[in-house]
Amino acid sequence: MANMDFVNALILLLNYIFVPALSYGSQLALGAIFVSLIYGILRFAYFTAGDLMSFGTMFAILFTWYFQSLGITLGVFPTALLAIPFAIFVTILYTLISDKLVFSYYRFKKSPPVMLAMVSIGTMFVTQAIVRIVIGPFDRRFFDGEKFILKANEFKEMTGLSEGLTIKSTQVITLFVTIVVVSILFWFLNKTKTGKSMRAYSDNEDLALLSGIDPKKVVMITWVIAAVLATIGGTLYGLDKSFKPFTYFNNMLPIFAAAIVGGIGNPFGAFLGGYVIAFSEILLTYAYRKFFVYILPESLEPNTLIQLLSTDYKFAVSFSILVIVLLFRPSGIFKGKVL
Repeated sequence: MANMDFVNALILLLNYIFVPALSYGSQLALGAIFVSLIYGILRFAYFTAGDLMSFGTMFAILFTWYFQSLGITLGVFPTALLAIPFAIFVTILYTLISDKLVFSYYRFKKSPPVMLAMVSIGTMFVTQAIVRIVIGPFDRRFFDGEKFILKANEFKEMTGLSEGLTIKSTQVITLFVTIVVVSILFWFLNKTKTGKSMRAYSDNEDLALLSGIDPKKVVMITWVIAAVLATIGGTLYGLDKSFKPFTYFNNMLPIFAAAIVGGIGNPFGAFLGGYVIAFSEILLTYAYRKFFVYILPESLEPNTLIQLLSTDYKFAVSFSILVIVLLFRPSGIFKGKVL
């Protein structure tokens, strides 16, 4: 009986902490990587990150609705996966136009990074306005296809345990797509001539220019990568939860926290930072009462929720981690650029 209770306790943590954190961390990681790339190559904090993800997701939703109106679906898979490439194309155009009309002027003037960061706050409000005008501020659910890979009742029947395990298809899709996309990105950055040029430009801009690296090409590829990651990450987040523009704006904080924890300017550090932030948020806001009921004797069972923080303070976890890292290790875990 004691062994069964211990297994039930593990399944409980798996169901409510590990699986959700793995999915959420993947979504944050994609956002943190492109924020880190922009900081490392373009030399400024890109505060439009959350809203760029919202922009890309908006077009994924619009194309999803269009395909559904034509009767085109992917069966058990969400139709949004078919819409993502089209949404990426629109988002790439948007980022390149934004750079041409706004950021390139300040680069030409050699404006300080703080000026570019302030300009990105302006583009953040413009992007927010576009999204809310086109699709509205309301909660949108655009998932179709098979919702669950494993249901709690099915798991209970298979195992005989009292605790069920639920795995949503969006969680598996998120993890799989993230692994594929990040693997391709790291291969591109480390193995291709263009990727090596971007890394050289990030490490030493003056030396890279003397070596004949085309800065316009590096800047363009950086924005393309940002648009791809923003659209994929935002769409996966929307599929897993729901699409609400204000939520994406709020996600800017954990995305920046992930990038800085991992080492701003270091894509691999940003990737791991996404999981650090996700697991921290969920571990500190989960109510552990049921877990302790399983593992403790009946006489010691808790009467309270055993919750360190309310879920209302989820973003306070990201903010606290961000402040602690900036105070004690500003270069992050993997020694990125110091803010």
